[in-house]
Amino acid sequence: LKAHMQRIYNRMTMGVLVTALVSLFVASSPALMTALLGGPQAYVIMLAPLAIVFFGFNPTKMSAKGMSVSFFLLSALYGISFASIFALFTGESIASAFFIATAMFAGLSIVGYTTKKDLSGVGSFAIMGIWGVLILGLINIFVGSTLMGNMISVVSIIAFAGLTAWETQRMKEIYSPRADAEILSRMSWLAALNLYISFVAMFQNILHLMGNRQ
Repeated sequence: LKAHMQRIYNRMTMGVLVTALVSLFVASSPALMTALLGGPQAYVIMLAPLAIVFFGFNPTKMSAKGMSVSFFLLSALYGISFASIFALFTGESIASAFFIATAMFAGLSIVGYTTKKDLSGVGSFAIMGIWGVLILGLINIFVGSTLMGNMISVVSIIAFAGLTAWETQRMKEIYSPRADAEILSRMSWLAALNLYISFVAMFQNILHLMGNRQ
């Protein structure tokens, strides 16, 4: 179990590292920023990770190797999308939001791993909250309300915090030492994806609420 959990967190951490490196690389090149984020193609890049999650990450049909390719592709696409934050926020704000998100993620993972309380109710509530956030986010694209945007960020942080704790507990509960190595690898890639998305979402929304703009 310890090795399985460590594998999950190592894979999730590699995804975050890929996102950070790609983001820094794209942000350092005005030509790349214009080519990738300077027109309608930006929407394709921003929506592509959703397409990968829904259509390109199926543990019942894909091999562990295929899932790893999809995971790192998604991480790179997020990195391209996040390149714009370096133009919008100060470096100090980005670093502060990252460390706050890291501390929150670590604490929630510890809670999910050690608690004896069943967190399935928390997970259900968190998933409902995320769907609500997605709907409100689409509405706010047209409304453009700063207050609604801040409310969405607060709800998002709470929802993804709950999801992190629940997912950690779920990973622990469904693990079986008798499972095939390929199955365990697929499970770890799926769990790494879920934790990666939760971490990225918390970071993004913390930065939105607390970040100082350029």
